[in-house]
Amino acid sequence: MRIRTRRRLSRGAAYAVFAAVVLTVALAADWGKLADSFFRTDVAADMFPTVVTTALLNTVIYTVLAFVFGLVVGLALALARLSTVAPYRWFATAYIEVFRGLPALLVLFLVGYGIPLAFPDREIPGGVYGSVTLGLGATAAAYTAETLRAGIQAVPRGQSEAARSLGMSAPRAMVSIVLPQALRIVLPPLTNEFVSLTKDTSLVYVLGVTAGTIELTKYAGDVLNQRVNATPLVVAGLLYLVITLPLSQVVRHLERRSARAVR
Repeated sequence: MRIRTRRRLSRGAAYAVFAAVVLTVALAADWGKLADSFFRTDVAADMFPTVVTTALLNTVIYTVLAFVFGLVVGLALALARLSTVAPYRWFATAYIEVFRGLPALLVLFLVGYGIPLAFPDREIPGGVYGSVTLGLGATAAAYTAETLRAGIQAVPRGQSEAARSLGMSAPRAMVSIVLPQALRIVLPPLTNEFVSLTKDTSLVYVLGVTAGTIELTKYAGDVLNQRVNATPLVVAGLLYLVITLPLSQVVRHLERRSARAVR
């Protein structure tokens, strides 16, 4: 038997197995029960417009605040990690290793309950929004720092040397020459970090959110408890996908452009 024929038969067998599995599941499923449990239009309709104007909006706000905080702090950590000053490198390395090793949920607990216990006479500015920015942003900064460091080191050393030969100082060469190129390199992984932060906002409930600061997962859980139906989870999942799927497409587009630029 020819190699091409064997490949064709193997591919056909794989399709047949897949079709058999799908058909078995389709015949075994109780579609009426599934529709009543997960796709109740009346339950979904009752969630609007609050699920969009409050829960979804807060989810986006939490994500943007934490991402901006993580990007700014992460850039400072990346530069410190590459610094020739040893204490800066030690501090940046310790921060990155610690916060990459801690779960985001634990960091939120530390920010929401540990800091108020340690400093009872002080409050985090911004209430829940400030706590989320600090908690999720501190974790994101550790991952962003390593991403930016890799991007900076990926820029050819000749770029900074050429800038220095033109009379630029080291800081100016970094800001004007190296960082723009590094950001273009690391844009896809930074977009992935934004997507990850969007999902991490589901942990915000541990801070004790109110009706005005509630996010998607908490809102869906509250409606689930009230209506004893799983439709709110489906609605929340679809709204998360409204945020993350376009970003995933952006990442793939940027990766294709980067690949073409390399070729």
